[in-house]
Amino acid sequence: MGHFIDPEMVTRLLLAALLGALIGFEREVHGRPAGFRTHLLVSLGACLFVIVSIDFYRMYGNFSGTGPLGVDPGRIAAQVVTGIGFLGAGAIIREKASIRGLTTAACLWVAAAIGLACGAGKFGAAVVVTLLAVVSLLLLKKVESRIRKDSYTAVRIWSSDLTGQQRILEQCIGESRAEVLDVSMEKDLENEAITFDFYIKFKSDVSVGTLIDRIADIQGVKRVRMG
Repeated sequence: MGHFIDPEMVTRLLLAALLGALIGFEREVHGRPAGFRTHLLVSLGACLFVIVSIDFYRMYGNFSGTGPLGVDPGRIAAQVVTGIGFLGAGAIIREKASIRGLTTAACLWVAAAIGLACGAGKFGAAVVVTLLAVVSLLLLKKVESRIRKDSYTAVRIWSSDLTGQQRILEQCIGESRAEVLDVSMEKDLENEAITFDFYIKFKSDVSVGTLIDRIADIQGVKRVRMG
């Protein structure tokens, strides 16, 4: 029975599960799709992969010195790093002009690394990385919220085909402290109408509602859609 349940192996698995769960808890609180259970399982699974890899090395490696070892203990761990990319990709969501889930994908990657460290017996490194990850998630989020960041969005405007309308719209957007990065247009000759597609950049403190209202007040504008 002593060979069936190895106390050291159990310690590594439990610590990997605990540390992965700590990172997942923060994601769970913020309502992310990969939360408490996902991070726990990623860390736990990565830990088990390393334990099995080390055991393969001990059981089947050639330690006689007469030839190559025959077993590379790092191969399974390397595949874990590659495989976790699929989970990370699944956590990333593209919504129109923005992308969500990058932090969650990075957390899954870190959880896998923590599991690998626990499986290799590097408990100190695993604990330090977990603490750094949790602190960065909790504290740096507040710092990021205070930073004036650039935002990007698409604005579609339906308008009557009036002379100089594009220049007037671009001037309005500029006066609202936004910058036009790209523009395309489509003319409806039969109805004398024109549709503009602006791709703009603006600071986080710019009022999007005010920008839409200003555009809507321009003569000839019939409809505005942002995002």
